[in-house]
Amino acid sequence: MLSESYTAVEANRRKKFDGKKWLRVVGMLLVLLIIAFPFLWLIISSFKYEKDIISFPPRIFADEYTFDNYIKVWTTIPLLDYIKNTVIFAGGTVITSVFFDSLAGYAFARMRFKGKSVLFYFVLLTMMIPFQVFMIPLFIQANFLGMLDTYAGLIIPRMTTAFGIFMMRSFFVTLPDSLEEAARIDGLSEFKIFLKIMLPLSKPTLLSLAIFTLMNSWNDLLYPLILTTSSRMRTLPAGLALFTGQNISFYGPVMAGTVISMLPLLIIYVFAQKYFVQGTAMSGMKE
Repeated sequence: MLSESYTAVEANRRKKFDGKKWLRVVGMLLVLLIIAFPFLWLIISSFKYEKDIISFPPRIFADEYTFDNYIKVWTTIPLLDYIKNTVIFAGGTVITSVFFDSLAGYAFARMRFKGKSVLFYFVLLTMMIPFQVFMIPLFIQANFLGMLDTYAGLIIPRMTTAFGIFMMRSFFVTLPDSLEEAARIDGLSEFKIFLKIMLPLSKPTLLSLAIFTLMNSWNDLLYPLILTTSSRMRTLPAGLALFTGQNISFYGPVMAGTVISMLPLLIIYVFAQKYFVQGTAMSGMKE
């Protein structure tokens, strides 16, 4: 009799626990649906005819679908050139920014020199200045140096960022001092300590910073639009923006181009998400 009562109580407890579990699952699915809905709408609309896209009231699904939007965007604008420019710009920015940001972050976190705190606070202060404030001086400077419509003109101003320096410093601060002390006893120089010991330990944070930088550069519209004046140097967002302005009624090809530009980032994030989560978590750890 006692065992039966215990079994009934245990069953009720598990039932209540399962109810809470399913409530959490339903809540997460609801949030996922809200976040994913715009992307699903974009993908579905890229296969719709123009009349179905602009119909009112709007409908999620159409009666007929077509691949003409993808064919039209490939034949109307130099999409391959835009993709090539975006890959060079985003890839060059990621490589240089990650390297220089990690160097600066290590210096602010592990090295001692006069004015370090003041200089670091000045770097953080630049994060509060919007790009619109200095985009005209940047354009004038790039024009004076003959760097407009060049890959160097796109990459060099983005070779380091205040956010990247802050992120890398936040990680390097958490590493124990014993690592440096042991390396110095072995006779390693400061740069070799950074290159052979600190940098390999920061792999998750480096990958997280690389993903952030890649997303920011790949999706940036205003910056490459200002520093490029010819169609052959446009990036994907800038090229699609001009395409929209010239053919304002063709929403289908614009959506198809947006899906094409979104796919590489989505694929990269799927394969690198575990390093992204790990690097973000480790950036907030304390020794």
